[in-house]
Amino acid sequence: MISTSKLVCTTTGRFGSIVVRGSATATAAAASAPRYKKFAIYRWDPDKKGDKPRLQTYDVDLNACGPMVLDALIKIKNEVDPTLTFRRSCREGICGSCAMNIGGINTLACISKIDPSPSKPAKIYPLPHMYVIKDLVPDMNNFYEQYRSIQPYLQRADNAKPGSAQLLQSVDDRKKLDGLYECILCACCSTSCPSYWWNGDKYLGPAVLMQAYRWIIDSRDEKSRERLDKMRDPFSVYRCHTIMNCTKTCPKGLNPGKAIAEIKKLLAGIATKGKPGLEGSIKLAGP
Repeated sequence: MISTSKLVCTTTGRFGSIVVRGSATATAAAASAPRYKKFAIYRWDPDKKGDKPRLQTYDVDLNACGPMVLDALIKIKNEVDPTLTFRRSCREGICGSCAMNIGGINTLACISKIDPSPSKPAKIYPLPHMYVIKDLVPDMNNFYEQYRSIQPYLQRADNAKPGSAQLLQSVDDRKKLDGLYECILCACCSTSCPSYWWNGDKYLGPAVLMQAYRWIIDSRDEKSRERLDKMRDPFSVYRCHTIMNCTKTCPKGLNPGKAIAEIKKLLAGIATKGKPGLEGSIKLAGP
């Protein structure tokens, strides 16, 4: 019979043998010992009369939790406090819903790793400078209205029926969309921008402007001039002061600041869209 009370390990290497003695029971106990981490989470319930915003602290055993902040939030909601409210749509095809301010940085809870240090509590707030619906849920209506205003879809001069033809695009023209189409509209960049904080009703913000540039620069779109004309005012684009908070905080590693600079160049006439590298379309057969 082999005793598990003592663990003896002999390793033979280039410089001789090393014998390590220890207790298997002690090792197992150390592995199963709780590792508690404090999470200070912003709470506010508008349905409770007189309720005021506050930070509520929860203790989470990291040994029984996933590695990401979203895992901790789900664990708290499922096992500790079912009233905790936040958005998340991970693995449901709607990425970007769990955007929030974690440790002072706008990011996604699903990709933000938990700092295992027990001495420093994790502080979690909703996205800054937005109206709060409840707890970690901000009001995104203004953001989505601004996105709708840029008409985020292809527009053609011939008014062809959508789905009637496949529009051709060269490889080089397609590369111009890289770094733009990947945006998931999480609003981390816009809510990190001081200009958007103070002029969010008029300034479109980094996320929406980057999407506007994505359609302006698309070789298949024939309404670029009209799109630019809608931005020829003091607020839509020119409230950007190139602080670059947007680029720094983007969880996808995109560069909204560069896209805004390109729009400014197009508005000033310093740059032009240029002609498509490949024109024409292929008509699709009907049903």
